Amino acid sequence: MNLANDIQPITYMKSHAANLLQQVNETRRPVVITQNGQARAVLQDTASYESMRNTIALLKLMVQGEEDIRHGRHSGQDEVFARIRERLEKRAETV
Repeated sequence: MNLANDIQPITYMKSHAANLLQQVNETRRPVVITQNGQARAVLQDTASYESMRNTIALLKLMVQGEEDIRHGRHSGQDEVFARIRERLEKRAETV
């Protein structure tokens, strides 16, 4: 991380927006935007942002799965496949 380039004041962003967009898209490193010396926003390329969101969603699913296991809300694979077979058979009967 190059702090001199990755932290910029809002006044720099206002006058160099195109340069900042080019920087984040080329380096794929986010830029922290400051206002009055305080971090206020992060400018990030869309591919990295989407990847981060997908990673967070996956982590949330993993946490939910671990919670389900801790609370006994799970089934063995034989039971799951039996339920699926049963549903498929019922669907086949109605077609």
